[in-house]
Amino acid sequence: MSNLLVSSLLLITNVILLNSVSSIEFIYNTNFNSTNTLIYGNATIESSILTLTNSSTFSVGRAFYPSKIPTKSSNSSTPLPFSTSFIFSIAPFKGLLPGHGFVFIFTPSAGTTGVSSAQHLGLFNLTNNGDPNNHVFGIEFDVFDNQEFDDIDENHVGVDINSLVSFSSHAAGFWGGNDGDRFEDLKLNNGENYQVWIDYLDSRVNVTMALAGQNRPKKPLISELVDLSKVLLDEMYVGFCGATGQLVESHKILAWSFSNSNVSIGDALVTSNLPSFVLPRESILRSKGFVVGITIGVLFVIGSAVVMFVFLLRRKRSKRKEEEEDIEDWELEYWPHRVRYEDIYAATKGFSDQNVIGFGGNGKVYKGLLQGVQVAVKRIPYDSKHGMREFLSEISSLGRLKHRNVVPLRGWCKKEKGSLILIYDYMENGSLDKRIFDGDENTVFGWEERVKVLKDVAHGILYLHDGWEVKVLHRDIKSSNVLLDKDMNARLGDFGLATMHHHEQIGHTSQVIGTVGFMAPELVHTGRASTQSDVFSFGMLVLEVVCGRRPNEENKPTLVVWLMGLMERGKEYCGLDERLKGRSECECKIDEVKRVIHLGLLCTHPDPHVRPSMRQVVKVLEGEDLDGSLVEKINSAAEYVGSFGNSIHPTIQDIFASHGSYSTVCNTEGR
Repeated sequence: MSNLLVSSLLLITNVILLNSVSSIEFIYNTNFNSTNTLIYGNATIESSILTLTNSSTFSVGRAFYPSKIPTKSSNSSTPLPFSTSFIFSIAPFKGLLPGHGFVFIFTPSAGTTGVSSAQHLGLFNLTNNGDPNNHVFGIEFDVFDNQEFDDIDENHVGVDINSLVSFSSHAAGFWGGNDGDRFEDLKLNNGENYQVWIDYLDSRVNVTMALAGQNRPKKPLISELVDLSKVLLDEMYVGFCGATGQLVESHKILAWSFSNSNVSIGDALVTSNLPSFVLPRESILRSKGFVVGITIGVLFVIGSAVVMFVFLLRRKRSKRKEEEEDIEDWELEYWPHRVRYEDIYAATKGFSDQNVIGFGGNGKVYKGLLQGVQVAVKRIPYDSKHGMREFLSEISSLGRLKHRNVVPLRGWCKKEKGSLILIYDYMENGSLDKRIFDGDENTVFGWEERVKVLKDVAHGILYLHDGWEVKVLHRDIKSSNVLLDKDMNARLGDFGLATMHHHEQIGHTSQVIGTVGFMAPELVHTGRASTQSDVFSFGMLVLEVVCGRRPNEENKPTLVVWLMGLMERGKEYCGLDERLKGRSECECKIDEVKRVIHLGLLCTHPDPHVRPSMRQVVKVLEGEDLDGSLVEKINSAAEYVGSFGNSIHPTIQDIFASHGSYSTVCNTEGR
């Protein structure tokens, strides 16, 4: 009865909205070809099945219906309703870690311009993710837990509107039972064939999925009110995009139907006799259990004491080898910092969720008790087979770093191929990020405390750059990687992305690594890290700590642009965290607040040659005498803003024109 009602509503809506817009409807039942499908990037059509990606690393595949379809009626801004259904399979490759996922999308343009691989899913890239001018609507099927995009887990379905931060998401699966009250998980990347139904009617999007061949569940997996009137244009391409990174898998579309007038279009898909992409299980004749069983049986049959002795000896050697975790000869070189996996497992109570104390950019962080000492344990993926030895060499070297403002690295563990575990000293007072952004009125840092934190971090970075036997580039300086010990001393931690080289050398890496908002412009363009790219990240940290605001916030100018606008009007003090304004300790230190803001902006200068060194930064924060040129740069707001060149000013004007409220951000003259 409910399906009949929905069909009737959809038919009535179509009569009202379609007017002169012709109805669109198509059905592909394993008959994709070059005439009915546009393909780009690594996408291919194999045996009439659409394959978006294969085993190639860092690849993108996109495929679309061959022409744009109308998504709005000719005389209305109201989006047309639609129903679509498709059968997909995310097929893993034997011996390789699977990733990353694919998206069903509406997009203004075909092709691969403006998209990236890996976690961006071939949908957006580093610079346009979250831009309302994207005009992109999608349903993502993601198998990677990316904290950058607030993913809920590594196996989820999400509704994406101009951003990979999903508008709504849910763990993959379906609601079963007579009343739809029993949720059953579905693993997206196990090679099984799944059918998806997506309906959009009366500003509500419903997403439902099940195993191919099963009846459509009565209750949708996701049901949300979504206003697409400003997202969809009059005509859009509809199709799919997928991507791989170091993690690879095959994203296949076996069948697809679409209609803007028939809510039952999904029933037209053929779900029987479909090919299977599930990896075959290993033959029982080759299984370890079978071999061990036969061996033990033979030993018992012959009852030979000599054979039994040999058997026991082999078992003893096997156990010893297991305890050593299959250590390769070259790993012994870095043994002093290696920790047994069994010890880490016990220390974290089996990596219990109750022991999770945070989330790094690429893994969970657990609290543990190792040999009577509290530690923080971070699991990170590391997929470069060629670079594992070099990586472990650097990690072991970092274990020798000793500085009061650097979190000590206790050791590491390589449990399995492509996975590493780093062990740090536990910091009792958590991260600076939580103290600045999640603290209440009683725990939020005051001005003096914030300046002390910045001094501590600056000293730590200076030690990494100039104070050790080699130069260490941290490459991920941000507030969540600044930890506070029991005495509230700030320590720079998380060296999972750090690299090092001799002082007279220049880094040669060309991989873009870091956190959006904290990466220097030249790092984004060339991928080459330097001490000056670390200075840029520290500058963003300075501004974040002083202003109590993140580098990029939705529907607001970036933190740097906002502060530059205040400087142009001589109101830098208005950038101070609202929770600190009015405090007596800040009222009497207006000049110091302005000076620290100037320093942060100078560190984030787009030209790396203009940025100060960390040694100069430390002098500024400690109030020591500086050379005249740096004093002039820091204290002269007009000169600083002008130093960005004329090209930056139109950008500021455009942003403030679209955010008029920022022209009166502070009413106190002279601040």
